[in-house]
Amino acid sequence: MNQQAIDETARWVTAHGLAGASEKTLLDGFCERCCAADVELSRAVAIIDTLHPIYEGRAFRWRNDGIEEEAIIEYRSTSVGEAAENWRRSAFFHLMSTGADEVRRRIGLGDPTDFFNLDVMKAEGNTDFLAFAHRFASDGVIGEMDCFYSHWTTRRLDGFRESDVAALRRLVPSLGLAIKCASVTRIAGTLVEVYLGRDAGQRVLAGRISRGVADRINAVLWFSDLRGFTGITDSAPPGEIIPLLNDYAEAVITAIHDASGDVLKLIGDGTLAIFKADDPAAACRAALAAAADLRQRIATLNERRATAGRPVTSAYLGLHIGDVFYGNVGSEDRLDFTVVGPAVNEVARIAAMCRSVDRGILLSSEFVASMDEAERWQFVSVGRYALRGVGRAKELFTLDPATL
Repeated sequence: MNQQAIDETARWVTAHGLAGASEKTLLDGFCERCCAADVELSRAVAIIDTLHPIYEGRAFRWRNDGIEEEAIIEYRSTSVGEAAENWRRSAFFHLMSTGADEVRRRIGLGDPTDFFNLDVMKAEGNTDFLAFAHRFASDGVIGEMDCFYSHWTTRRLDGFRESDVAALRRLVPSLGLAIKCASVTRIAGTLVEVYLGRDAGQRVLAGRISRGVADRINAVLWFSDLRGFTGITDSAPPGEIIPLLNDYAEAVITAIHDASGDVLKLIGDGTLAIFKADDPAAACRAALAAAADLRQRIATLNERRATAGRPVTSAYLGLHIGDVFYGNVGSEDRLDFTVVGPAVNEVARIAAMCRSVDRGILLSSEFVASMDEAERWQFVSVGRYALRGVGRAKELFTLDPATL
């Protein structure tokens, strides 16, 4: 690869990195340009860790032999099991543990196949293997994302030429920087969605971060909490509390998300969520679908936990509909993206009334009135009640037991 081709490839990587191209697009374009400039790549892998509640990182793969394989792999922890063993046998672990920046094995010319998968690469006709580790300075580390790893192979009979190696040494850092930028963008999206909720997270990333900026919306409000949670925390072993919260939160959040709702807050054992739709009746139906799904999920969860001898519970749920302000509240340097307004207080009080009237679900009269008249047969009144902090008594409804 001559200097002009190196410069053109570097410009392409920079331009596409700035344009927000995906990691896979960057790797594919990089490899295609190297091949066009007479660097005969046969396979390439780029790996970067991430900050995600499930995945440790992502690997991106390219090859030019027409064999189909998974192009993007999201991998879980490499600290246990077979994944840990494969990691310890890899060229990347060798680079990490020795502090070296690169390692090469001319596997078609007598070098040992002493790293993971090198024997497979050799059997496929690859003759040379080159791996790099480009480390990030401490200020550039996010979570476990502290390095960009890559490896490259060729099928040239005499392996990579020195000019090929020099070109890769020159260009791979630019590719790593572009892939890191794409991954940081992905991390930002993950963080705001995980901690703020899907819709709120998207709004924040779109620039809705100014204090006091809020939209007035009409939405179904969901507030649920766990039955007898305080008693469980008093009697259960301490090590059971967080797993219990996680199990039931998984059931609640999944039911809400599967019905196109958005979880805004986890408040101890409580969950605040909203359902939005152009048609209020449609939003109400979505919330009821989530409630039905939650009942099934809790039944399944309780059976599993009871079989294991672990504490079980169920959920109280209040549903309401009303106008709320949806946006940023807080100080200049600490904001919360949430819903505020009387309806939010009311739905929390409605959920709290479930204990008093011994019902698992209560709905406001506004919620029932928002449903199509032909659908209201499934609701039965439980009477009018004064709600703490609410100026007037409200008629509350529950689902007809025959419909459950």
